[in-house]
Amino acid sequence: MGQSTFPVPSSGSSTSTVLPVNASSVILDGSLTSASTYTTTVNGNGGIAYLTATDNPATITVGGTAYSVPANTVVASKAFGASTSVTVASNGFVQTAPASFTASTMPNSDTWFGVAYGNGYFVALQGSGTTDGAYSTNGTSWTASTMPSASTWIAVTYGNGYFVAPSYGSTAGAYSTNGTSWTASTMPSASNWSSVTYGNGYYVAVQQSGTTAGAYSTNGTSWTASTMPSASGWTGVTYGNGYYVAVQQSGTTAGAYSTNGSTWTASTMSSSSNWRNITYGNGYFVAIATGTTAGAYSTNGTSWTASTMPSSSNWNNITYGNGYFVATALSSSSGAYSSNGTTWTASTMPSTASWRGVTYGNGYFVAVQSSGTTAGAYFAQSAALPVNFGIYAGPTTIN
Repeated sequence: MGQSTFPVPSSGSSTSTVLPVNASSVILDGSLTSASTYTTTVNGNGGIAYLTATDNPATITVGGTAYSVPANTVVASKAFGASTSVTVASNGFVQTAPASFTASTMPNSDTWFGVAYGNGYFVALQGSGTTDGAYSTNGTSWTASTMPSASTWIAVTYGNGYFVAPSYGSTAGAYSTNGTSWTASTMPSASNWSSVTYGNGYYVAVQQSGTTAGAYSTNGTSWTASTMPSASGWTGVTYGNGYYVAVQQSGTTAGAYSTNGSTWTASTMSSSSNWRNITYGNGYFVAIATGTTAGAYSTNGTSWTASTMPSSSNWNNITYGNGYFVATALSSSSGAYSSNGTTWTASTMPSTASWRGVTYGNGYFVAVQSSGTTAGAYFAQSAALPVNFGIYAGPTTIN
């Protein structure tokens, strides 16, 4: 049928040269070439359908259920009948350098600290000791939410179906399946819980109280105490390649790693710096320090190599997404990005603010700040097009 800006129901032709096995007929096919989404209504036969995408991957939502369809792959849907809503969207994004962020507006003038992405939502939390939270489906416009207690919420992560947040300076914790409504949980001690991550079945939290306290959870709702290898202000933790890795702000070369999230071993950083945060991506652990050009990277989380940031800014947070590491700083309009975690390029935030948190999801880098304003920021990567797709009728019964 050729490519068109929007797909239209076919009259028998298909974007696939060979129909999937057991497919009986074409329900919908077409291409996205300039628009990244298309929504229509289709008629199923009461059975499953086979969903395909070529050239680039797609997310095909059938009757409210979203299916991630990799390029040149067939995915089976649930059974559906007549008048079923279908949305086709590119779920690939061009690796565009995040050189300049765009301003967005948070739902109120709060001290926004932590932000995470999961399950189609960006979620932001504050450090002002209130119940304020926020969520966004696109990273550009935000809606207020309510935390279960008036606590200092500065860290949040997503994993295994839950957003999970420990509080700073108390035993309060919280979890949510959707990022919009929250349930209280309890941390194992009243520590300054500063960072939390998820990986390999465990949520892991660290604190900057200057103690050896740590914590882990298998479900995000109940927590168990663990012991860090030294009494330090642990400020960042991440997971990757089988390791949980943590850094601390005490101005020493001390770091830490764990294979299970509960027992930790000391490691040696590349320099004695005020290490503020850490992330993992593309085979590298990458750490940043505040008030210096010192950075560090590691392929295993146990031994580190020095790198150089583009300025001596108060680097505070770091994330990885779609080919880029991105770092933000406090009291600055400075940012930085790197395609490999070892060499960095300066970027620009939309205003001078204390940019505290940054995350990546669904084509967007999203940042929040603790300056007490409504300022937020995002960088949007463009959709990977074209997306050639097909929805083909399958059997009416499932054996």
